[in-house]
Amino acid sequence: MEAKYYATCLWPGLPELWWRGQLNSLPSAIGFGLAVNLLLITRYIYPQWMAGGLVSMAFWTGIIAWIFYVVRSIRELPNLIAPRTVSEQPDQFPEARNAFLAGRWADAEALLTDVLAIEPRDPPALLLLTAVYRHTRRLDAAEILLEEISRLEVADPWRLEVATEQSRLRRAIEAREQNRRAEQEKNDKDSADLTGADRQAA
Repeated sequence: MEAKYYATCLWPGLPELWWRGQLNSLPSAIGFGLAVNLLLITRYIYPQWMAGGLVSMAFWTGIIAWIFYVVRSIRELPNLIAPRTVSEQPDQFPEARNAFLAGRWADAEALLTDVLAIEPRDPPALLLLTAVYRHTRRLDAAEILLEEISRLEVADPWRLEVATEQSRLRRAIEAREQNRRAEQEKNDKDSADLTGADRQAA
């Protein structure tokens, strides 16, 4: 793994926030920044705020805590960046793709759910799940999922595929609306015919 990945480990809470967007790590990152600033202020700008011994004790306690968090972040980094490579479960995406191509929508959805349980931000699996939703006429769910995919930074290399799925989904939504309008017009015509027949009978 490249050094640029490990650079984020130097700031506690930053790897989870940077690579996964986990907002529950934001308090740790903010707390670390505040602690460093407070230590620098009490050490160099306003040393009279705290006794020198307390500042030194806080400094060494902070160093020990920082080393602990850095080591933990380095150990957890592969799981943050590429969880599928460190997972003990086999990659079920090829099976999900085969089930999709065979038209077994329920099997494909179940397999994709397992894939996304390991890597929730996997663009190919998310796109294939969107296609499953489209084929099973869950167009609203497909639209929401496609919006989520387009917001992911890791999905940038998949822009063409996302645009293609958006156009397919748009056509499916337009076809659904046309069918609804045709059905509504048919119902209105049947109602008008029944009303006319009732009037003639009267």
